[in-house]
Amino acid sequence: MKIEVWSDVVCPFCYIGKRHLEKALENFPGREQVEVVFRSFELSPGASFEPGVSMTELLAAKYGMTLQQAEDANRSVTEQAARAGLTYHLDRVIPANTFNAHRLAQYADKEGKLDEMTEVLFKAYFTDLKDLNDAEQLADLAVQAGLNRDKAVSVLESEEFSSEVLADEQAAREIGVRGVPFFVLDHKFAVSGAQPVEVFTQALQKAAAEASPLVFVEDANAAPGGSCNDDACS
Repeated sequence: MKIEVWSDVVCPFCYIGKRHLEKALENFPGREQVEVVFRSFELSPGASFEPGVSMTELLAAKYGMTLQQAEDANRSVTEQAARAGLTYHLDRVIPANTFNAHRLAQYADKEGKLDEMTEVLFKAYFTDLKDLNDAEQLADLAVQAGLNRDKAVSVLESEEFSSEVLADEQAAREIGVRGVPFFVLDHKFAVSGAQPVEVFTQALQKAAAEASPLVFVEDANAAPGGSCNDDACS
């Protein structure tokens, strides 16, 4: 089974969804035959951010919220992340344009290190508060993922893997992805958002048992999984 995951490394629900999928896979009988592939998706393509502006301030300004409302929203997401075993510092993350991070992940994919690079990037942003706008820091993260630093620097200084990022984003548009995380299992079932572990378990079982056109799998008794799009995270 192949699972394609469209996500952005600055999307808080994408990291949570990644953990929920991993948890579901732990008890899936066919785990060894499952390939998880992360696809590029930019929430803010072409964005630039003023140094020193916090994510709380950005949220408040973008969505017409008070600072207190933005802080409350971040606190809620942080609590969800904690329940998934993740540590978030949303009040101190450094807003970033992720195009270069995605190019680095595409390079990692070529080297067989996509899983490692994806995990390193998520943790670097949400937990370790790294600046993903900074090429030197990205190169250091590549080393953490087991990649060659000089080659990573060369990639970041060029336009390499730009077409691969854009191709993933085009593929997302073609199948109607409007928010992330978005999971497609064997081209049969789609799971949108950071759904509970039980929903991923259900989707895995259905994808393994059936040959169907792409349909959505949801748990009617569960709250909607959080996701992010160009407008908001909810």
